[in-house]
Amino acid sequence: MAGEDSAAGARRAGGLLGSIKNLASTLVAVVETRLQLLDNELHAEKLRLARLGLFAAAAIFFLALGIIMLTLLAIVAFWDSHRWLTIGGFAGIYLLVGMAFGVAVLRRATERSRLFEASLQELVKDREGLSS
Repeated sequence: MAGEDSAAGARRAGGLLGSIKNLASTLVAVVETRLQLLDNELHAEKLRLARLGLFAAAAIFFLALGIIMLTLLAIVAFWDSHRWLTIGGFAGIYLLVGMAFGVAVLRRATERSRLFEASLQELVKDREGLSS
């Protein structure tokens, strides 16, 4: 009988050790999945920012070119009568528009970033699942 008790104890210990190994394996798999999600989010954000930067640079270039050409057209049109008023008016408009964009940039710079939002939500779900 003593042999049977020790065999049952060995099976329970193996069962407990097996459960601990399964738990550790599951935790490693969860961490790996979350890290892969984080990597995917970083990659997607990098691509989005690169694309956004390219389009923004092209838009700025062509808008600036168009504004310069319109300014030159207005100055040439009013060269004989009001050239100084025309140049000053366009300079004032450009300063106002530049300040408005500067304020918009400052507002956006102080907004909270949404980077890693999906990863954080998944980690909250994991924590809730493990605590229940």
